[in-house]
Amino acid sequence: MKKIRILVVEDEEKLARTMADFLRLQGYEVECASDGESALQLFYDQRGRIDLILLDVMMPGMSGYEVLRELRLTSDVPVILLTARSSVEDQMSGFEKGADDYITKPYTLELVKLHIEAVLKRAGKLKRTLEYGDISIDLAGQMVYWRGNYIETTRKEYELLVYFMENIGVVLRRNTILDAVWGYDYVGDMRTVDTLVKQLRRKLTEECTYIKSIYGVGYIFGDHKSRGK
Repeated sequence: MKKIRILVVEDEEKLARTMADFLRLQGYEVECASDGESALQLFYDQRGRIDLILLDVMMPGMSGYEVLRELRLTSDVPVILLTARSSVEDQMSGFEKGADDYITKPYTLELVKLHIEAVLKRAGKLKRTLEYGDISIDLAGQMVYWRGNYIETTRKEYELLVYFMENIGVVLRRNTILDAVWGYDYVGDMRTVDTLVKQLRRKLTEECTYIKSIYGVGYIFGDHKSRGK
């Protein structure tokens, strides 16, 4: 399954790194650029592979507005502007130049996530279902199906299964899973992950063997018999 690829254009290195790490934990592929010129070069080098751009407005050299104006000459890629300017005039200026959304600083990463999902939905780029082998997930309704039969899950069981299915064939450490499903500020321990995996396995029944334990490390999701489905 092709992952959504996001280009983060931000000149503050720490902020860009934090944003990139967060988005990768949400299942996105991320590219970063620290100025307008390199952002445009990266975008053109990967033409057709960038699905959305998070674009800081205030940057040295070429501003975010100038980058957006250049992009709109050849592309309709969704662009979300990030800026400390919050006046109505500034927002109108961004939309007039072709922005799809506008987020004012300071912002939370969860808010950025919601804006990204909304823009991707409008652009028709966000998948509505996840499928692998005999498992199907209705992302809009947040419902899990095993061989066509509905499986009732808790919110965390659902989020864990989605995370597994977005990282097929990847060895996931327990602490990585903990951060992705529970968040960075969760104060529980690694056993929380093991407990949730047990619950999920029980609900999917013993016939589902996709969630495999990696001793001393974590888990990997997948089954060579199902690859390519």
